Amino acid sequence: MSGFETLKFFATAPHPCSYLDGQEATTLFVEPSTTLTSEQVVKLAESGFRRSGRYTYRPHCAHCTACISVRVPVTSFQPKRRQIRTLKKNKDVSFIACSPVLDEARYDLYRRYIEVRHADGDMYPPSPSQYESFLASSSDHAFFLEARLGDRLIAVTLFDEIPGNGLSAIYSFFDPDPQFDSRSLGRLMVLQLIEIARGLELSYVYLGYWIRDSKKMVYKNEYRPIEMLINSRWIRAE
Repeated sequence: MSGFETLKFFATAPHPCSYLDGQEATTLFVEPSTTLTSEQVVKLAESGFRRSGRYTYRPHCAHCTACISVRVPVTSFQPKRRQIRTLKKNKDVSFIACSPVLDEARYDLYRRYIEVRHADGDMYPPSPSQYESFLASSSDHAFFLEARLGDRLIAVTLFDEIPGNGLSAIYSFFDPDPQFDSRSLGRLMVLQLIEIARGLELSYVYLGYWIRDSKKMVYKNEYRPIEMLINSRWIRAE
């Protein structure tokens, strides 16, 4: 059986919200041992679910709807002035997509990124086991998009392919050395994902959840037009 309605779901107990201070969150998970069909992967993405390691989840809070799934409609997207500047600054960067792996070079980049940029977050301190479970766990649809300046690895984005539908950006980490600040590597990786999706003739790049009152989420609103999942309907914002 492959229908979406056949999946089993489990909800967590309320726990402190990672994005809004003083709020509690509840998360809805697909049974982790489930082998999802391509049709189910698409349906889940269209319904606001995303993947983290071996878990497919979405917020399921009783009294809060602040987390809004967002996606970029690829055929309608045109880079704005700031994004064009980022592309021009990074003409010397090369990209490759590959299977997610744990090795010294990639883990070192991840470790430095977490220690410098997110030492106050729930992913600190980093560890190889954390990296492997979050970024390199087995998935038929998962890939690394890697950016290099010469031989130097400067950024990695984990993304999922949503078969026949789009790409889902799961997590990015990049070189925290101040010399790369002007390159806006986070923005660069999203723009490159959009170009990959365009080349594959896929309709969307999913950017996860946007929260109006979270400073961490502001960047997602710069990709316009953008579609937001509100009351089970995708609404376009120009």
